[in-house]
Amino acid sequence: MDFTPLHRALGLTPSPLTDELLDAAVAAGVTETDDLDWKSELPPIKNLSQTDVPKDIAAMANAGGGMIVYGVEEKQKVATRRKDTGDFTEVHERAYRSAAVSAISPPVFGLDIYRLGMDCRAVAVIIPASVDGPHLIYKNDYFGAPVRNDADTAWMRERQIEAMYRARFEERRRSSEAVDSLYGETAEGRDTDKRAWLIAVAHPRIPTVSVRPDRDEARSIFKRAETVTLSYANRNGVHPLENVNSLNPRPGLRRWIAVNAATGERELWREAWAEVHHDGSVTLAAAVGGHRKTSSGDFEGWEVEGRGVECCIADFAALIRAVAETQHLDEYEVRVGIEWTGTQPLQILTIDRMGLTYDGVSNPIRKFTPVRASINAAGSDEAFHRDVYRLAEDSVNQGGVTHLHIISEPASDEGD
Repeated sequence: MDFTPLHRALGLTPSPLTDELLDAAVAAGVTETDDLDWKSELPPIKNLSQTDVPKDIAAMANAGGGMIVYGVEEKQKVATRRKDTGDFTEVHERAYRSAAVSAISPPVFGLDIYRLGMDCRAVAVIIPASVDGPHLIYKNDYFGAPVRNDADTAWMRERQIEAMYRARFEERRRSSEAVDSLYGETAEGRDTDKRAWLIAVAHPRIPTVSVRPDRDEARSIFKRAETVTLSYANRNGVHPLENVNSLNPRPGLRRWIAVNAATGERELWREAWAEVHHDGSVTLAAAVGGHRKTSSGDFEGWEVEGRGVECCIADFAALIRAVAETQHLDEYEVRVGIEWTGTQPLQILTIDRMGLTYDGVSNPIRKFTPVRASINAAGSDEAFHRDVYRLAEDSVNQGGVTHLHIISEPASDEGD
């Protein structure tokens, strides 16, 4: 469900953004505000980044987010009537999104774009709230930070820019603390003296505060994650999402928990737990040491298969993607670690050309260094794939392993 400036102006509860809703806003003469801007025409595709589009988007982002509607005429800021914008093509949309990324620094991600109407067409663009302000735009050798001031766009003064930078750095500190706290909670109580555990946690930069998914929605998130995983990873390993009870998640403290389903004595080596929090956070804990080696033997607790690490990271990232799609989130702060408190050094094992486990390139690890990253969960499939690949690569590289075997290599990011 959406709750836009149009909903607020009309006194409506959250509901889908529709052409009828826009008609009602125009009929009511809704006035432009700091988070609502009427535009009668679409910007041109050619040299779109040189138009006012970057300034309009940056101004909204710097003011806490908002909405630009193309296809509405106004008089003294008051909506007067609809005006057909013509067809808003896929090429036009790509150019528009590209301007938000390439012509604004730092980029503004996560735009929601709606095509409304059939006979009298309109386009609504939702600019999300941002914690990365100030967003700057550049003109030749000059730059500025636009911001909405009631229904107009103004330019920030030096002190406003300074205050916004200070707020950005403070938010990053708080986000890092939230991730560390989540990591400690997720790692607590694991038998890390007997076998290594992979702990992965993610916290959205802007958490959800009003959404409390029910059991059916949580179940759908876990099911969606299983599909996302297989879009960039194969099944040649132990996937933790296959070892949790995702069909019947249990309630926890402001979260849903997919409890371990590998409970039998012969199955416990695959133990895994996954959580989806109401604020959009995601956690995964999976035993990665002491896995089954043959029908009659297991690896030691300190021996971790690299492909097992890949499977965990693939599933974990897929959960992030699934939650972000459901709750309309974008950037996440991520921490991935392997916890082992035994006396032997940790080893990450790879496979040889015959597909057999091989430890000849393993570096003994006395303490695994947690991998931290920022992931844009609302980006393109290709960009998200690259983020997942790099996260897994950083994790296995610590053990001397170069190549990934579960997560496919993404396409080059040249030109993105």
